[in-house]
Amino acid sequence: MKVTRFDRNDSLIIVHAVVWGPRGRRGLSLALDTAATQTHVIPEVLDEIGYGPRDGDRVTSITSAIGQEPGYMLRVAKLSALRFSSNNFRIHVHDLPETLGIQGLLGLSFLKQLNYEIRSAEGRILASRIDARE
Repeated sequence: MKVTRFDRNDSLIIVHAVVWGPRGRRGLSLALDTAATQTHVIPEVLDEIGYGPRDGDRVTSITSAIGQEPGYMLRVAKLSALRFSSNNFRIHVHDLPETLGIQGLLGLSFLKQLNYEIRSAEGRILASRIDARE
């Protein structure tokens, strides 16, 4: 069981993550979002580490409070969060409101590999990999 701490006084559960690409790696602040089917990262972060729309394998759009937002899906070399990593990980790339102060959402596409418990009052997430590789 691995433990990740978060600020229980924040309005979102923010976790640290790292994404790897052709030009290195980049730390991220992601909101843990169990309502998000996919893990999302904003395009600016992926541009920094060498990815772009040309690397995408599917054009997408998301309906949000401000309307339809275009995006795309792509595979990154590696994504690490909650002290676990996934290689060749597929993410959804699209803009998020800047007012959130995050670079993306940690969605079910990553979380489904874990058994996890969110202890909001304690500001802790307890997680273990389902197949116990880590």
